[in-house]
Amino acid sequence: MSETFLGDLRREVLAANLRIPEAGLATLTWGNVSGVDRDAGVFVIKPSGVPYADLTEEDLVVVALEDGRVVEGRLRPSTDTETHRCLYRAFPSIGGVTHTHSTHAVAFAQARRPIPVLGTTHADTFNGPVPVTEDLTAEQCARDYEYNTGQVIVARLNGDPRLADEVPGALVSRHGPFTWGATAKAALENAVVCEAVAEMALHTLALGPRLGEASEPPKHLLERHFTRKHGPDAYYGNAPHAPHAPSV
Repeated sequence: MSETFLGDLRREVLAANLRIPEAGLATLTWGNVSGVDRDAGVFVIKPSGVPYADLTEEDLVVVALEDGRVVEGRLRPSTDTETHRCLYRAFPSIGGVTHTHSTHAVAFAQARRPIPVLGTTHADTFNGPVPVTEDLTAEQCARDYEYNTGQVIVARLNGDPRLADEVPGALVSRHGPFTWGATAKAALENAVVCEAVAEMALHTLALGPRLGEASEPPKHLLERHFTRKHGPDAYYGNAPHAPHAPSV
């Protein structure tokens, strides 16, 4: 395991966790972010129940991807660790996972309704509705509950890595959102977007009568917004420290 890379990963995971309360995504300690080092076969995750204001790099826990054992750390890892591990094992492109109990996304999860695509803000990040899982069975709750929480997400996405890339999040029924991305930072940013589009959707749905199949956004408009940020033809944004165009 590269200590330099693991140190960088720790810093990224810490920064992402500290953004959870800054972004208004958590009450008390309700949330966690992890990041994976696939070459080393480990991921770094927030410890269980530690207030964000007290969180340090030394508090973060390193967990084995293969079997979930703690490799480094003096504290117990997040209770959601096994859900993160399940997602990492199912979808090889995932580099970071975030879980929160953000208010508006949880409202959809508790109502067992996917977050619908009602406009381009949603389509910029999620190429389709943010899906909601089936309820866990009594057997799934009684044994390996957290890993099974990941399994119902994987099942809802049909185990399809392409779908996981295009829709980087899901709502666990009666529970809340899990999001992911290429890095821990990206997973956190997708959690921010998930909460924002959930709030927008609730406001839009509250307008009520004029919504319906006849007023759904045109698919070509939504597709344009997704593909201008994602995929081989993306053209949104600039590379870090990109040179300015010459003056004319």
